[in-house]
Amino acid sequence: MGVTIRHGVAVAILGMLTACVVTPPVEPVAEAGKPAEACPAPKSAQCPVCQACPGGGKPGVPSTETSAPAAEPFATAPWSELPDWGSDRLDEAWPGFLASCRALRQPEMKAAWAPVCEAAKNLGNKPTSPQIRNFFETWLSPQRIVNSDGSREGLITGYYEPLIQGSRWKSAKNPVPVFGVPEDLLQLDFAELYPETKNMRLRGRVEGHKVVPYWTRAQIEAQGEAFPAKTLLWVADPVEFFFLQVQGSGQVQLGDGSRVRLAYADQNGQPYKSIGRWLVEHGELKLEQAGMAGIQAWVRANPQRLSELLNTNPSYVFFREEAANGEGPKGSLGVPLTAMRSIAVDTRAIPLGTPVFMAFSMPDGKPVERLMIAQDTGGAIRGRVRADFFWGFGAEAGSQAGRMRQQGAMWLLWPKGAKLPVVTN
Repeated sequence: MGVTIRHGVAVAILGMLTACVVTPPVEPVAEAGKPAEACPAPKSAQCPVCQACPGGGKPGVPSTETSAPAAEPFATAPWSELPDWGSDRLDEAWPGFLASCRALRQPEMKAAWAPVCEAAKNLGNKPTSPQIRNFFETWLSPQRIVNSDGSREGLITGYYEPLIQGSRWKSAKNPVPVFGVPEDLLQLDFAELYPETKNMRLRGRVEGHKVVPYWTRAQIEAQGEAFPAKTLLWVADPVEFFFLQVQGSGQVQLGDGSRVRLAYADQNGQPYKSIGRWLVEHGELKLEQAGMAGIQAWVRANPQRLSELLNTNPSYVFFREEAANGEGPKGSLGVPLTAMRSIAVDTRAIPLGTPVFMAFSMPDGKPVERLMIAQDTGGAIRGRVRADFFWGFGAEAGSQAGRMRQQGAMWLLWPKGAKLPVVTN
């Protein structure tokens, strides 16, 4: 369904829908160890204290804080600053880099990367790691990414693609519907008139002669099969499906043994709220218990409170069905993600398609120092030095992702001589 919004009512609609919250396109971050999100919308005269910031604050209430000027986002670094750069298996990241080159759409990115991507194409599909290392050192320059407060490390979390059980039809075994994009969901784009909304995903619906925020999770669940969207599949476990929505994509194994992929299609425009954090704040779980396994155990012990728990998160993700073809799920760039070589980033700081070198340690102390490609985004990925590390498919990948809440450093690899990206956070 489409609708034309006249200029004269645009401001009122924006105020009604945004409420100082930038709505996430998808929430791929693993629930386990999920940190408190940073304020998703910058302070401004219209929104001096963001409603979604930890600690509160309400739109329209003047802020008494004074802020130091933000630090420069990038600092040119020598290649020797990148830990273990000379030993990384760069051939593992090369296919993802070539795919990103082919997927670049923004004029600024195409202009900056065109000579590099052309040279990369000439290098072929299977160069050796030393050849790739020489290529990057010839064409690119490392830029240490710096947070707005001047610090050089940030939060690294993990995500993955889960597998759940389901069916083509509803049954006592598979009672949970998987919805496609609703017929009444409006996508509102005001970036041309109001550039400050460029990074906002605004969603709404028509009610009478007004455009209002789209239904919350609780309101969608209450409508059941009367909800105005196609039911793609039916799945067995509401908690596992909730986590699949958090990841943004996943696979469903059907009764005949075949699999299909559920790919992110859209979101209801409501802000993401962590159910693990809700359980901790209400004294139901300790912080170290609030991972996927701990939440599932709590649900088994408190089945009568399942709806109460899930509805504390008003965000709801809608899907489209794709073939489970052996490739990774497609990220926001539109190319398949590569296990342990793709990351989700905040595009206000790091453009999609960019190579990023990362250095952090796993909870067991094992160092992770490798080239990644920025190919995805996420509603909780907010900040310059901030990334979500894609672990791949299945239970083991989920276990690794769920353990991650690490501090790490990041370097943008950018074409020599090209103007650095404009950072807006």
